[in-house]
Amino acid sequence: MTPSSTSCSNGLNGHASNGAHTNGHSGCPTDAIKRVGRLRADGSLDLTVLGMNSGTAMDGIDCALVRYRQASPTAPLHMEVLKYDEIPVPQRMKKPILKMLRETRTTPSAMSQLNVQLGHMFADAVHEFCQKHHIAKDSIDLIGSHGQTIWLLSMPKEGETRSAFCLGEGTIISAVTGITTVTDFRQAEQSVGRQGAPLVALIDGLLLRHPTKMRLCQNIGGIANLCLIPADTDGGVDAMVDWDCGPGNMFIDAAMRHYTDGEQEYDRDGEWGAKGTVNQKIVDDFLAHNEYINHPPPKTTGREVFGDNECQEIIEACEAAGCSKYDTLATVTRITAQNIVRQYRTFLPRYGIDPDKIDEIFMCGGGARNPNIMAYLEQALPNARICKLDETGVPADAKEAVSFAQQALEALLGRAALVPINSDSLDPNCISGKIAPGKKWRELMAMCVAFGDSWEGDGPLPTVKEMVVDRPYTEWKP
Repeated sequence: MTPSSTSCSNGLNGHASNGAHTNGHSGCPTDAIKRVGRLRADGSLDLTVLGMNSGTAMDGIDCALVRYRQASPTAPLHMEVLKYDEIPVPQRMKKPILKMLRETRTTPSAMSQLNVQLGHMFADAVHEFCQKHHIAKDSIDLIGSHGQTIWLLSMPKEGETRSAFCLGEGTIISAVTGITTVTDFRQAEQSVGRQGAPLVALIDGLLLRHPTKMRLCQNIGGIANLCLIPADTDGGVDAMVDWDCGPGNMFIDAAMRHYTDGEQEYDRDGEWGAKGTVNQKIVDDFLAHNEYINHPPPKTTGREVFGDNECQEIIEACEAAGCSKYDTLATVTRITAQNIVRQYRTFLPRYGIDPDKIDEIFMCGGGARNPNIMAYLEQALPNARICKLDETGVPADAKEAVSFAQQALEALLGRAALVPINSDSLDPNCISGKIAPGKKWRELMAMCVAFGDSWEGDGPLPTVKEMVVDRPYTEWKP
């Protein structure tokens, strides 16, 4: 194994990174893969975890293979992304799910079958990922699969029950792959009184903590969410705040499907939006009157609030105002960008944070590749350096998959994750999902027990607050 003492700085947070390169084409060191997951004589932790995430927009299954090492429960957690790729969601799955979500009509039979079908879809993605990149499945110790969000009721009204419905049966994934699988992270979070989203503070805080800089991670997926990490001198990971801002790419994607009859599912490089003129009145009216956007954090949302039906209302308003299809794309894109800044300026001051004092904003998600969104953010936030999350050594596109890899690791260890200070409840949650044992279950448990035996404190293992990226991931998907 690579000893911790060989590390050098990754240049971001002053933590260590050995800076060595992989073999140049696999992105996955063969010697490391073969030796991962074996019981260590010194009781240290060494596991390879495959994190999987299919986001709200259903544009693909992100797969991130991550190696975690930790010498003891109080030592820094070392991690390295060994391989990342995106496996397409089959259209045979995507189209009926999107149709079902738009119409909100289904049957218990259909939902039961869909759960199994999605379980097989994620298991197939594991097989395709491993086959494509020449990874032996038995080299993977653990899978953390977010599943596919069908419904997220995080802010229930009177008479409703807070709940999260993510399908993709973990026992199917475990049975088909033979790998222990952790799923259903959101319901576990809700069980201790939180909303079950965004679920990004764990990875954002560990990647971006800095001794003197205030940093913010801005994700723009189907939904946009933020996580602000104060400098260590101002509380660091113990003073983080996060919430879902509102629409990310969801309106943009819906408008593209509308105007191309489903042939184009996103605005590549912002080309359509760049050709149009923003109808500022429609933007301002939407932002001023939307209930969610103006609701104070903590808050989280999804397709239920900002789905195709809601986008259709904006499209109709644009067309009634004489907008072309390009003008409409420019307008819905501006809604996303302007709302992000609105969220900063409206709500960050409630936590004693001046948006103009943010030092660095790290971008991730598909919206970070939209020049129209980025140009607006740079103009509206001139004091902050806006950059890609890739600078941390973790690919921006892989972040959420990496997050679920680590959520699975923490669940296996029974170790509580970081909790933002603006959460509904600060109670720690030591098991962050449902665990479906695989073929190496006893070996995994032996390693976790041996690792935990070195902890002399009371109660569960201490929450990880320092993480080292051992080497930056430099191989990008085609």
